[in-house]
Formats: sequence, C-alpha cells, structure tokens
Amino acid sequence: MFERIREDIYCIFDRDPAARNVFEIITTYPGTHAILFHRLNHWLWNKNFKWLARFLSNIPRWYTGIEIHPGATIGRRFFIDHGMGIVIGGTTEIGDDCSIYQGVTLGGTSWKPGKRHPTLQNNVVIGAGAKILGPITLHDGARVGSNAVVVKDVPENTTVVGIPGRQVKTKKFKEVRREAMAEKIGFDAYGATQDMPDPMANVVNLMLDHIHLMEDRMDKLCKEINRLDADFEVTPLPKLDAERIVCNGDNDELVTGKQAENINNPNT
Repeated sequence: MFERIREDIYCIFDRDPAARNVFEIITTYPGTHAILFHRLNHWLWNKNFKWLARFLSNIPRWYTGIEIHPGATIGRRFFIDHGMGIVIGGTTEIGDDCSIYQGVTLGGTSWKPGKRHPTLQNNVVIGAGAKILGPITLHDGARVGSNAVVVKDVPENTTVVGIPGRQVKTKKFKEVRREAMAEKIGFDAYGATQDMPDPMANVVNLMLDHIHLMEDRMDKLCKEINRLDADFEVTPLPKLDAERIVCNGDNDELVTGKQAENINNPNT
C-alpha cells in the first residue's frame, strides 16, 4: 500500500506542471488527500469493516469535495486534478495511470445490485465535468472531453465528446507508436499530434517515426551479430541530455548540458 501511495504522489510531477515539491503536494493537493484516504478506506472495506470505511470516507468528502465510495477499486498512479465535485461509485474499477478532472461523475444508471458503475482501463483521461454512466468500459488510452455524457463503451485510443458522447478520433497505430517513442526519449507525447496548428509538429512526428525505425533496425542488426559472434557485447545507449535553444535576437544558439546551466546561473 505504501508503495502505491508513493506512486500516487510522484506521478503528479509528470501531469501537473504547477507541482513544485513533495511537501506541497502532500499538504495542499485535495486530490492527493482524497486518494490517500481512499487507500485506507478501501483496505478497511475489504477487511469487512464496511461501516467504518463508509464513515471515514465522509472526512475527505467534507474536506475536499471529492466523494469516493470505499468499495471502488483504483489502480496505480491515479491522478485527480482540482477535484471539486468528483463522484466515484462503489462498483467503479479504475486501472493504472488514469487522470480525472473536477466535476467528473463515474455513476450508475440502475438501482439493481451488482456492477452498476464504469470500468476505466489503463491510461484513461476524463475531462472536467464529464459524466460516465452505467457498467460500461473505457478501454486503454480512451479520452473523454469536458462535459461529455458517455453511456456506451469507448474503444481503445478513442476520443469521445458531446452529449451523448460520440467518437471524434481514434488514434492510428503510428500515432500510438509515436507517443511511446516520445515518452521513451523524454518528449511530451501530447505535443506530438497531427492536430497541432504548429507546422513543426509534423517535423517532430517524422523525427519520431525515423528514430523508431532506426532503433528497430539496430535491434535486429545487434541480434544477428550476436547470433554470429557469441562474444559480441551490446553497449547500452546513453541517456539523451535535455537541449535548449537560447534566443538572442537574430542569433539563436543551441546549447546543451553545462552550457545551459551556465546560462541559467551566470554567476557560477
């Protein structure tokens, strides 16, 4: 449980640029408070201390405005941004690396016992004010736009908007591959999309495709060499250093590593 709590805290640095340090997250982020309480309440619920779990679940509800039923199953690295007005029902199942924003409801459409609430698989993002209703499934990589009302299953890597929710985009295999490569080299995957009005996005996408093909060919080449020569040793690739463009009017300059640090700290 403690390892999951640690992941819940540190994943915020990847998804909220306003996060500055762990102390600030623990003391001021209502989403973190709600998740921490839920981890405890869910443990009590599974140990059959159901009344106590329900009673304690009211504390974060009063304090944060986030209502999570202790019976809800929540995976690793779950992120709630802002959080006010969120409701998560008791038979909800949430996978790993999911994010939801303020005003989201994961609710039911029936009073019958049993599975009544949605299932979110991995890497699902739900925008502010969206309502996901009924025992439906949002598959891996699904995106739900703000204020959408979703009452049907959402396929993998699909974006849904509107009332009722309708599919507006399904990621192609190439786009999914680009995001994986972008994440691997430290690039913001959400910046590598065809929807960006910036023409540089197409250039970045082509670069990511090229890097992927180069890496794939190199892997095959190394395996073949290793098959012919058992003593052949594959040296791991070095980690890419972050680069920075320094704007000096008409003379822009690309610098890396220590050069960038010296520019940031001219007195050192």
